Amino acid sequence: MDLIVKTPHLAAWNCRDMRCAVGRGGIVMPDIKNEGDGATPAGRWAMREIIYRADRINLPQTKLPARAMTPDDGWCENPADAQYNKPVKHPYPIAVDEMWRQDHIYDIVVPLGYNDGPIIPGKGSAIFLHLARPDYAPSAGCVTLAQEDLLTVLREADLSSAVEIRLA
Repeated sequence: MDLIVKTPHLAAWNCRDMRCAVGRGGIVMPDIKNEGDGATPAGRWAMREIIYRADRINLPQTKLPARAMTPDDGWCENPADAQYNKPVKHPYPIAVDEMWRQDHIYDIVVPLGYNDGPIIPGKGSAIFLHLARPDYAPSAGCVTLAQEDLLTVLREADLSSAVEIRLA
């Protein structure tokens, strides 16, 4: 079963509509996606694993691989680095996406299988499914859902599940 992102503000899971948000750059085809453009890539992207803040939330019920986040977790977004679009540990010699955030949007993070096989430097990194801000403000390129909706998706997802992002 897939989470279908029908529009920049509406997703569907198992015949249930859910409010969502996507990147501030809208939804674009992967061939024009670039690092830092704030766009969400159209396509079908596997749900790789769940990373969660065990100090804030219990392990979500799921069939997907899961691991607790630690304060030194980061994600490399520098296309010139050998670890581009991969998780890294702090301290790291270059600027990376901080996973251990003060806000709650990364309390549950699902890395999606975008630009990870093979990784193409500059085509975008850190494309996640994660928690929405209370006002559903656009993300930096990720798909976001309310916590209740994300927990529903994760409870019913399995290793064949993906996020399918459609051009509006």
